[in-house]
Amino acid sequence: MYPSSQGIPNLPDLTHPSELINFGSNFVLFSWKLSLFILAFGLVMAVLIWSNSRHGESTIAAILQGGLKRYLFLIQKLPHIGLILVILVGGFFLCSTLANRYHHWEQQKVAQVATTVAGERLEQAPPQVRYEIEETYTRYRWVDNQQIEEQATQKVNRFLAIAGSQIQVRIDQATDPATRQWLYSVGFEAEYEVVNRLSDIEQFFFEVRPPFGYKLLQDFQVEREGKALVSINPGDYGFPFRLAPGQSTRFRVVYQAQGAPRWVYEPMGQLLSNFRLTVLANFANADFAGAIPTVTQEKEGLRELTWIFEGNVSVRNPLGVFTATAPVTNTGVLPRLLLLAPAIFLWWILLLNLSLPLSLRDIAIAGGVFFACLLTLTYSSRLIDAKLAFVLICPILLVLMGGLGKHRQAGLAAIICTIAGVAIPVFGLLIPYSGLTLSLAGLLSAGWLAVQSWYDLKLGLATNATAEMENRENRTEDRKN
Repeated sequence: MYPSSQGIPNLPDLTHPSELINFGSNFVLFSWKLSLFILAFGLVMAVLIWSNSRHGESTIAAILQGGLKRYLFLIQKLPHIGLILVILVGGFFLCSTLANRYHHWEQQKVAQVATTVAGERLEQAPPQVRYEIEETYTRYRWVDNQQIEEQATQKVNRFLAIAGSQIQVRIDQATDPATRQWLYSVGFEAEYEVVNRLSDIEQFFFEVRPPFGYKLLQDFQVEREGKALVSINPGDYGFPFRLAPGQSTRFRVVYQAQGAPRWVYEPMGQLLSNFRLTVLANFANADFAGAIPTVTQEKEGLRELTWIFEGNVSVRNPLGVFTATAPVTNTGVLPRLLLLAPAIFLWWILLLNLSLPLSLRDIAIAGGVFFACLLTLTYSSRLIDAKLAFVLICPILLVLMGGLGKHRQAGLAAIICTIAGVAIPVFGLLIPYSGLTLSLAGLLSAGWLAVQSWYDLKLGLATNATAEMENRENRTEDRKN
């Protein structure tokens, strides 16, 4: 298995028992050490205060007394901090596990798309017209320790350029039921013109190879002037023929082949003259490879591509057709969001704590709602777009958080904190302009805290004031009665 399909490296995953056991043991050890430190620090502070109060050192005792009060206040807030820490750590491991699972699912999706177009391509090379000539060369040999120079002859292969090519290809696409890969069924028909521009050569060989990379080849036939040519040796696709100087002849090559979902015509460095290649792809997602087609015609469910070269032209890359798959976009967006989700939760819970008085139950419920929405977003994004899924989840989150306050102003504060701390950051990580949206979220959060503090909009205290006013009104009504 390739490493890309095994998840994000060095990221904790709760589905791995060894990592889970290791984390549990480390967490227990850290909690034990932290508890001992807090207890020892409190005892030291109490002993110092008691010792200084006996010796009458009131200044040092007052300083220590103030430090002890702040320490006791911190101890009182320790359950809130501990609960937030537990939710944060648990949420991190949950999100890291989801990020690994989602990354694995994305890689499988990419691999499935790649599998449909995997395999060797069907490649058709142009024919060659070969002839032999005798060439004189100098040969050296030694006789009685003397070098003797001799003239000898040898047969050398030379090739005649194809005068014209008229090629028509029809491609139908099917699916292999065993591997779920696409297959091309190719109908090939080509007519080649050969002109003997030599003055002293009449014997030639017309050599044409079947396509490379085929799975099935049938009805392969070569004709000259309407007469079928028969191969003498098995596997030998060279056909001898005679052609007088200045004369021309035509060869026709046809076959049916099946192979991978890519078909190309490879010129093999030859100069193309009076060349015309027409490919009729009987499916919608056909796209061209190599040079841009001269003419492109699209009809319902098919596409026709034509390359036309009148004069001599050299084509470096193959000309052909392949099936264009739908691009797999936005990969890695959800894993990035999941890895940053604990930081978003900490941001949000700090906004709520600075805006509203929260009990342990409120913090626990808020944490549960946050990670439940995140879990819903993760798995619903497999069925629909992640941005659409979050747009559907966000109103539910705002309605639930609106009930966090005891009155209308406190509920409005909770909604504003949720928009600034959750809605905008999460949506910002789902769109390309993450930096801009996160900056807006930070500005909104800082602006909300500034307005609440500097303009005396302390909604948490307003709750107590409202309760006291209601009690006074009730007492007044009781006295009247």
